Amino acid sequence: MRGASVRVEIRAKWPTPLRVAQILSLLLLMTGLVAAPAAARGPERPGSWRFDLTGPEAGRGNVAARPDGMTVKDSGRRTVSAPGASHAVYTSPSRSLGQELTVFTVRTEAEVPVGTRVLTEIRGSDRRGVWTQWRATDGGGAVRLPRAVSLLQARITLYGILDGPSPTVHAVTVTAAADQPAPRRTSQDGVPAASSGATYRLFATREGLTGQTTANGHVIRSRDHFVALPSRRMLATNGGHEYQVRVCFEGRCETAPVWDVGPWNTRDDYWNPPAQREMWQDLAQGTPEAQAAYVNYYNGGLDEFGRQVANPAGIDLADGTFRDGLGMTDNDWVDVTFMPDGGSGGGGVTVTAWADANVRSCASTSCAIVSRVYAGQSYPAQCWVAGQTVTAEGITSDKWVLLPLNAGGNGYVSGIYLKGDETGGVTNPCA
Repeated sequence: MRGASVRVEIRAKWPTPLRVAQILSLLLLMTGLVAAPAAARGPERPGSWRFDLTGPEAGRGNVAARPDGMTVKDSGRRTVSAPGASHAVYTSPSRSLGQELTVFTVRTEAEVPVGTRVLTEIRGSDRRGVWTQWRATDGGGAVRLPRAVSLLQARITLYGILDGPSPTVHAVTVTAAADQPAPRRTSQDGVPAASSGATYRLFATREGLTGQTTANGHVIRSRDHFVALPSRRMLATNGGHEYQVRVCFEGRCETAPVWDVGPWNTRDDYWNPPAQREMWQDLAQGTPEAQAAYVNYYNGGLDEFGRQVANPAGIDLADGTFRDGLGMTDNDWVDVTFMPDGGSGGGGVTVTAWADANVRSCASTSCAIVSRVYAGQSYPAQCWVAGQTVTAEGITSDKWVLLPLNAGGNGYVSGIYLKGDETGGVTNPCA
């Protein structure tokens, strides 16, 4: 409201902090710094897409629905990556754009009391069904995705005051920018080496924290299987495997989804090239900031929050991955292969699992479990061998498919668990 004056009458001699927050929010609303409630919105314009905040297929973690939007359900619930605030996360249903676009403007309509905040991120997919990494808006609300996409999804994270006020989000609208670059179909997804299976040597720590909540809303269980990386850009949905890594330790490997943010930093996407990295762009690709701080006294030995880095950890492992999957008994160095495209490995022969199944060290159920495949996810494959005859779901086969696990190992999965024919579409036998 340009030129409007606001008169606020305060009758209480000493207003409470909550009342002060409400008054400030009203002032921001009247001056246009915070958007009006959803009821004031008009119909969608061409090239503009409003995300459904009520769809039953959406992902919700500690989110409470309100007639005018959504807010934090339990203001006492926090997450490991933001321990000083209450936390809720909402992942919208996907929106089809009907065209391929790269640059967008994101408008979040919300009431944000003092001391609270809202983080809006988007990601996209093209015809291959592979998601980009998440991207947050810049200072002007603009987002440039690393490649042209025809499907869009939004993630809204709400941070409130513990046992106090919380933000309320009324709507999220994404608009195509007028100036669109030519479609770019290279590996400029921020994961050029990762999509081809780049492996980094990283120091891993055990996360633990059973009963607490991860950054994607997952409540940690005993012997859980997931990992945490120090950036939200590869944070999968609660229960999802669209971003995962393959972790190997002394000959044992496990492929695990990325369900939390940490350790140490929260904006350190070290797997991306320096120019695309959110922070610490003077570090080499594959070098976590915590590792550089601990080993080389980078940034004065501090993390992004100014804390003294006490170990070089670049990945956290949930208990099940740490103990059961890898057989680790203490924090140690591991080999981590990044598969941000959900494990498809980028190019070459791939197979898709129709059910969760074990990957073993040889073509027999008597061999050690070295990894897992998950229903609906795709994986790079090399060739097939004849091994133990397996029967499942009324199907019998002796064909096993060889999957690369990391730079120095392989594993076998029974073709019964792969979509397509008895070898999952892999035509060449192993030599």
